[in-house]
Amino acid sequence: MKDFLLNEDDVKVKLDKFINRNKSELLFYDAYEDFYAMARKSNAFKAFCIDAFGQDFSQDGFSDIHQIDLILQYIPTQDEIHILDIGCGNGKMLGYLQKKTGAYIHGFDYSEQAIKTAQALFPTNAEFKEGVIGEADYPEERFDIIISMDTMYFAKDMTAFVAQVKKWLRPNGVFFVGYQEGDVMPKTCDSKTTVLSDALDKNGMIYEVTDITRQTYDMLQLKRKSALTHQTEFEAEGNKNWFDMLMLQTECILEPFEQFQERMARYIYVIRK
Repeated sequence: MKDFLLNEDDVKVKLDKFINRNKSELLFYDAYEDFYAMARKSNAFKAFCIDAFGQDFSQDGFSDIHQIDLILQYIPTQDEIHILDIGCGNGKMLGYLQKKTGAYIHGFDYSEQAIKTAQALFPTNAEFKEGVIGEADYPEERFDIIISMDTMYFAKDMTAFVAQVKKWLRPNGVFFVGYQEGDVMPKTCDSKTTVLSDALDKNGMIYEVTDITRQTYDMLQLKRKSALTHQTEFEAEGNKNWFDMLMLQTECILEPFEQFQERMARYIYVIRK
């Protein structure tokens, strides 16, 4: 009978434990909590991001400044533009887009560490919240542009999640997606046969695709070179484990591009209702 006599604080503790237990079961959750804690403090990682990607967005992947600048052409110029970033991390990419356009920025991420940093860094005309893909929700026709850079893989049901995104987009809105195959997602024949393409087709969404596999291979070479440049700094900070991770992430460029292309592919999708 004891559980029925818990006070409010006890209930909150039990609820927090339940939520955190569920979070830890999500894809890469614990790793990302550690990653964003490191990214907040590490000067070596900040310098690495600038060298590897052209800008420090605390990237854990493939989005360099050239890819992010592609988004700018799809952001309208009228007043009160609203941008949503799915899996926004610590919000640095959104902050960059806000500085360039003056837009209101919104983002959700399942990482508590990331969202706390985003809220601290960008307090003006911004909304950041903890949320899980497929569970987080927003009003209909809320956003002029929605961005997903290497986050669609976290959707348990991609077709259902694309339907959500379609609902959130304004009539002339754009859904901008950076999408990779060969690691989390299986490699398919081409950009028209991906799991994402299938989900878009089922939701009646129109899209254009650019294959950036070659650019990704070149960027990974730079990523590896930049990590090696800052190896001593990572080690001095006690972050050798993150340097080792960067080495592991970029081992694929030790093979010729022709072999890399057989196993990996990367695309930019520009999607409309």
